[in-house]
Amino acid sequence: MTDPAAADDPPAPVAADLAALARLPQAALGVPGLDADPAWRLAAAFLLGYRGHTRRAYFADIRAWYGWCASIDLPPLSARRHHVDRWIAEQLEDPQPGTGRPASAATVTRRLSCLAGLYEYAVVDAGLLEASPVVRVKRPRVSDRSSTTGLTETELIALLGAADADGPRSAALITLLALNGLRVGEALALDAPDLTYDFGHRVLGLTRKGGKRSVEALAPATVRALETYLAGRTAGPVFLNRDGGRLGEPTVWRLIRRLARTAGIPAANQLSPHSLRHSAITAALNAGIPFRDVQDFAGHADPRTTRRYDRSRHNLDRHATYALASRLGRGTDQQQPVSPDERPDP
Repeated sequence: MTDPAAADDPPAPVAADLAALARLPQAALGVPGLDADPAWRLAAAFLLGYRGHTRRAYFADIRAWYGWCASIDLPPLSARRHHVDRWIAEQLEDPQPGTGRPASAATVTRRLSCLAGLYEYAVVDAGLLEASPVVRVKRPRVSDRSSTTGLTETELIALLGAADADGPRSAALITLLALNGLRVGEALALDAPDLTYDFGHRVLGLTRKGGKRSVEALAPATVRALETYLAGRTAGPVFLNRDGGRLGEPTVWRLIRRLARTAGIPAANQLSPHSLRHSAITAALNAGIPFRDVQDFAGHADPRTTRRYDRSRHNLDRHATYALASRLGRGTDQQQPVSPDERPDP
């Protein structure tokens, strides 16, 4: 479908634009079809400032935006605010490829953050554009509650048991995700030499979101699971696929759901790797660990992110429906309704 607003050919770049384009890195992506495209040359230059999981996530966000632009015959460097507004609306309202559901407000907001950085780079650093189409775009309002399906501590224990029974790789991976609350990308990026010692502790050196290096302590159970799986291996990725390469995220999604079904967890088919992180952070808060320590444990730069987990657990545990159901005789034991004369004073 062609965008009516882009029916006319976009104006050719002015001389200054061409000069700015010439200054961008050549063949930075290593894909001839993309390296010849001005928009992808811009993206490649922008992505040079990021590493690891953040770079991969930003690449996926840019690819989603560029793909949408291609669907309406719009060069990304000719985009205007109304194009971004339309893209936001379609993501929030229409089923998305891969999930079959509209994107969440949090996903759209994350993508807009990436685009804001990309176009700011185009204006300020590359001198390729005069203005960013994202500057005054309104972000969707993100709920304080995480949309991730969490596990109770009993379910988490059952999942760990299923992983132990499944084999050394499953035990090592699930134990690490459940007891350290790592993002799946952080766990899969680990290499064998990252398992080391510091001040007498067994630790992992890893790259957190945003490229920040961190040293994370490991519980004895996690050390045992990792050492059993590695079996003396000191090189290469920690978690391997069947071909000896680095394990991929889709395999981890399938593994978690399969193990959850084995463990008899009702929400098995709704779980994701992030469910283990969500559950680990919530369990740490339930255990009474100081909030700042939980923030460090989670690798959250902003305490407001940790507070989302704190609010989520309290909002459900204290939900008024439980007290109301009990008062009306519809509690878990289905007791008879209490007469007004027998009810306690409020």
